[in-house]
Amino acid sequence: MTGWNVTKEDLILQSERCYNWQRAMNVWLGRGQRKDDWIPFRAMGPVTEMEYMSRKERYDKQLVEKLGMSQKDVEKMAFPEKMKILYKYRRDQYEKLTDAVYYRRGWTPNGIPTPQKMIQLGFSDKKMLKMLQDKITADEKNNLNVWGGTYGKDEHPPSTEKHYWEKW
Repeated sequence: MTGWNVTKEDLILQSERCYNWQRAMNVWLGRGQRKDDWIPFRAMGPVTEMEYMSRKERYDKQLVEKLGMSQKDVEKMAFPEKMKILYKYRRDQYEKLTDAVYYRRGWTPNGIPTPQKMIQLGFSDKKMLKMLQDKITADEKNNLNVWGGTYGKDEHPPSTEKHYWEKW
């Protein structure tokens, strides 16, 4: 349609370049960090006792199957406690997903595109690369470059190396 010979891989690369550029601009504007990548509380549901009660079997089953609680213990719990436990579990699952996405994208654990990734994608603007490195350095000083998920005995964060992106 454009007259250019573009492959599927070219389109994917161009999309990745756009997404990383947008993220870098968000960082420049003071956004584009883990704290900014959050879904609404409502999306973690259930958010009201009435909602929990309307799907009680489903939510109770999740407490038993996903969190290993006994059916007896779940039946004894009040709705607010059940909702709090489910929210905490779902939030942690979201954090683990965010960890995996950041790692896959070549970003820091705080969601900052790394200069290495930007160079790999063909960006060479020295001001932008310095801005990103300065943000990463500031995040290091503030202890923000840590994975967000809580990993159990048989789980592992995407990387255990502190500056994994520097080796790419």
